[in-house]
Amino acid sequence: MQKPARPTPWGVGSVARLLVLAAAVLFPSPAPAETVLTFVTWKPNHPEVFDEAIRRFEAAHPGIRIRREVGPHSSTEFHDLLTQKLKNRDPSVDVFYVDVIWPAEFAAAGWVLPLDRFLSPQERRAFLEPALRAATYRGKIYGIPGWIDSGMLYYRKDLLAKYGFQPPKTWEELVRQAEVIVAGERSRNPGIHGYSGQFKQYEGLVCDMMEFILSNNGAILDETGRKAAIHRPEAVAAVRFVRDRIIGHIAPRGVLMYQEPESLDLFIQGNAVFHRNWPYAWEISNDPARSRVAGKVGIARLPAFEGGRSAAALGGWMLSISPFSRHPEEAWTFIRFMTSPQMQKFLAIRAGRAPARKALYRDPEVLRKNPQFRDQFQVFLTARPRPVSPVYPVLSNILQRYFSAAISNPRSDIEALARRAAWDMDRVLALAP
Repeated sequence: MQKPARPTPWGVGSVARLLVLAAAVLFPSPAPAETVLTFVTWKPNHPEVFDEAIRRFEAAHPGIRIRREVGPHSSTEFHDLLTQKLKNRDPSVDVFYVDVIWPAEFAAAGWVLPLDRFLSPQERRAFLEPALRAATYRGKIYGIPGWIDSGMLYYRKDLLAKYGFQPPKTWEELVRQAEVIVAGERSRNPGIHGYSGQFKQYEGLVCDMMEFILSNNGAILDETGRKAAIHRPEAVAAVRFVRDRIIGHIAPRGVLMYQEPESLDLFIQGNAVFHRNWPYAWEISNDPARSRVAGKVGIARLPAFEGGRSAAALGGWMLSISPFSRHPEEAWTFIRFMTSPQMQKFLAIRAGRAPARKALYRDPEVLRKNPQFRDQFQVFLTARPRPVSPVYPVLSNILQRYFSAAISNPRSDIEALARRAAWDMDRVLALAP
């Protein structure tokens, strides 16, 4: 009779495998940790568009979640919030928006990470040169342009046509047209004014006033970039023109408290003939849900003074990485996504943001939604930067106080104010590295 088979003894290896299996069942491995990036941004004009952009990123990169810290809309106030965090070497800050005027200051202070290792030469050539130049300090790139801005003149094309006018080429012509149109329309619209712009004491005031000064062959700094030029006759004459012919004349005195949103609101409510703003205002001005003048808006280059040339301040924003971030690689993944051709196209179509990538100015969908980009492209190529200096924030503060004092008081001594401001600027510039 055959003996029953004896049970096979368990070897050491079998026991080990069993223990591993049991441990896996009883103590499963934790899921890969999710990386949370803190993104410091300002309050956007199109919050729903930026909400969607973040959702798209998180869907494409499920291992990274974006925690947004939303600061004030004002560039000046946002700068103060951001620099305080960077001064404190806050490691929770990973990625943030940077105005085109900040790279030199941030780089000199060690508050921003160089991005050259992430950006190939081919990628660099894809961006508009002024936008990438604004991100560069001492040969290194400290931000990736998200979009570009420059000052533009918006106007009521229906009203200009009604009175037989073409878009003005000079500031004097703009004033004359505004006077005629306002006089003719006031009985139908008592609240109408000739002009709306940004004249509150903040960074936007520097942009607006610089455009007047440069278009009169004036300058903010001299040819060396180490001395002020705002006290020269051409610059003083431009400031005087704003005080005497714009503020309280064709523009309400309330513009002295206007930033972009307030100045745009006056225009889209049908209460301004001319309006200075950035490219994003086109989409809002022509949205029937938000604008009473949708379909009646034209856009043109800013005027110049007789003998001068149109000048538009370079604006725009870029994305940068904090050198104190614990997640620089993930932060770059976010920047690469947000500044990609697909997302710049998305922001152009949905938010009217002018792309920093050259190829998108040939994109049929972008141009169908933003036909004004055809004309704006040449302006973007020649937009004028504000002074590139690591001490620019101090220079801007001096300029803001000077311009505000000069244009808000009808009896201001502009020459004396300009000399004092130039002296203050020269002292600061002498200390610049």
